[in-house]
Amino acid sequence: MTGAPGPSKGRRLAPSLLLLLLASAACSSGPEERRPAWVDGTSARFPVERYLVGLGEADSRPAATARAYEAVARVFEAQVTAQARDWESYVQLDNPGGTSHERRLTIERVTKVSTDKVLETVQVLDAWLDRASGIHYVLAGMNRAQGEAVLVDRIRELDGTIEEELARAAATRDRLATLRNLKRATGHLVLREAFNADLRVLRPSGRGEPAAHHVAGLTAKLEAYLASNLVIGVEVSGDEAEAVRRAVLEGLVRQGLPVTDDPLNIEAPPHDRDDPAPLPLLVRGTARLRRAAVPDPMFAYVRWCADFVLLDVQTARVVGVVSRRGREGHVTESEARTRAMRVMEQEITAELAVSLAEYVYGEGGASGDVTAPAACAREIPEPEAALIIHPFV
Repeated sequence: MTGAPGPSKGRRLAPSLLLLLLASAACSSGPEERRPAWVDGTSARFPVERYLVGLGEADSRPAATARAYEAVARVFEAQVTAQARDWESYVQLDNPGGTSHERRLTIERVTKVSTDKVLETVQVLDAWLDRASGIHYVLAGMNRAQGEAVLVDRIRELDGTIEEELARAAATRDRLATLRNLKRATGHLVLREAFNADLRVLRPSGRGEPAAHHVAGLTAKLEAYLASNLVIGVEVSGDEAEAVRRAVLEGLVRQGLPVTDDPLNIEAPPHDRDDPAPLPLLVRGTARLRRAAVPDPMFAYVRWCADFVLLDVQTARVVGVVSRRGREGHVTESEARTRAMRVMEQEITAELAVSLAEYVYGEGGASGDVTAPAACAREIPEPEAALIIHPFV
């Protein structure tokens, strides 16, 4: 039976044909071809009072998304970095012996911790492809109220931690414990201020949460307590011993560490509970410089090594070790020796400052099973004496 063809067939095909036409129309003139307002500026969909946004554009959607997130992050990083100058005294304590570049990296680390936290609430709000140019546009951002809630919670948590650490510092008679709690409280206060800087970015009013303490004031308190409750002596033997000792002393002073020029009298008298003597630490080491037997007709070389230990005088315990070695060359032996001295002094002083800070602030390294220093034994063994062409004057 052949039957009539098809009004029913025609009705079955019509919806499919209609969908095809609609899809074609959408591709040529649909919403995705209309340039969103946010590509060129603000948008009623994402008002600045409610959203903090960043725009990214690139040849691919993933790259545009990454740039949008980066744009949001830069807003926060700029605010935190602008405040970082107020933390310089603390950062110097946090990174003793470091260069200005290393201290900048320390500030960037604090900035990253705070910024990463607030960026957890960022998401892609909208995206658009300009088919004519092939450029992808992505709008990333966060709801200000949600981000604010996250930051306020973190700030209040840090406020509680800071108060607990300051209370422990005031309650104990263990001066190392006091120093360590003051240091931790100051570090948490720096982080709290970084979060507060982020909060000022999010709030349209630009206001943060008032702080009970200030970084500069707490750092000054820590430095004053350190200066009156700790004393560090330096003893050096070996080649150019006095020059090395002076360099180490000056380097530690530049790092804000309390030193004495008379290590022989560093032993503390019995404690007076009302006015206890400063805790004595002793830096003791040896330095050696030798001409290196390197077959080079143009340059002379000098090997150097230094082995230092850090002693807690009251407990007679080694709490830190610094062992370094190296070789420097120059056109004359005298100049090579001068260069070797300078490099040795810089490296040893920086490492000693770090080792002292680790012990004093309880931030690692100092234990009863510290490895004995052995740089000089490895670098300039006794049999090498036969290779020395002539002794130093």
